[in-house]
Amino acid sequence: MGYSIAIDGPAGAGKSTIAKKVAKELAFIYVDTGAMYRAMGLYCLREQIRPEDEAAVCRAVKDVDIQIVYRDKEQSVLLNKEDVTGLLRTEEVGSMASAISIYPDVRRKLVALQQELAKKVDVVMDGRDIGTCVLPDAPVKIYLTAGSAERAKRRCQELRSQGREADIREIEADIIARDERDMNREASPLRKAQDAVEIDSSHMGIEEVAEQVIQLYKERRG
Repeated sequence: MGYSIAIDGPAGAGKSTIAKKVAKELAFIYVDTGAMYRAMGLYCLREQIRPEDEAAVCRAVKDVDIQIVYRDKEQSVLLNKEDVTGLLRTEEVGSMASAISIYPDVRRKLVALQQELAKKVDVVMDGRDIGTCVLPDAPVKIYLTAGSAERAKRRCQELRSQGREADIREIEADIIARDERDMNREASPLRKAQDAVEIDSSHMGIEEVAEQVIQLYKERRG
């Protein structure tokens, strides 16, 4: 049975950055659950399925094959055997992923895959419902958050560093809309697990946040 560290929180809080760093430091496998939902979102965009068409989305999820594979401890996401890792970080894909993740059939399929992974290896897993739904027995649970303005600023910097245009007002509006959807969806809403430790990263650096998580892991594991 693997050892699990669960990191939850809203869009743009830095979950993936922290989870990757912690996993590297501890020699754990990093599992980006959001990338799996983004792969499903990409499939729906390619098939021109509207996010509000629940029946079409749920039919698609039966046909789609999403896998996570590791090459030199780096995660790649396969969509129907195609490596789509480099296509998943656009705002369009992120918005579609958030919109379709409210459907129970989508969540059931991807949660089952995530749980299977965690049984086999030591993992750091980040997402919206890891500590509350996917890995409720994880010994270490973190709820990582930050103000919407700070999250928008970070996302802007990330996009501009990739040479892409970014409007901070549009990005913040999208982040707030995602928070609303994630916190109010019927299936596994975003919320802090009762036994999770909350970290507000608004005024903290990556090293400082990662060190807090690693320290908590060391204390729990003894």
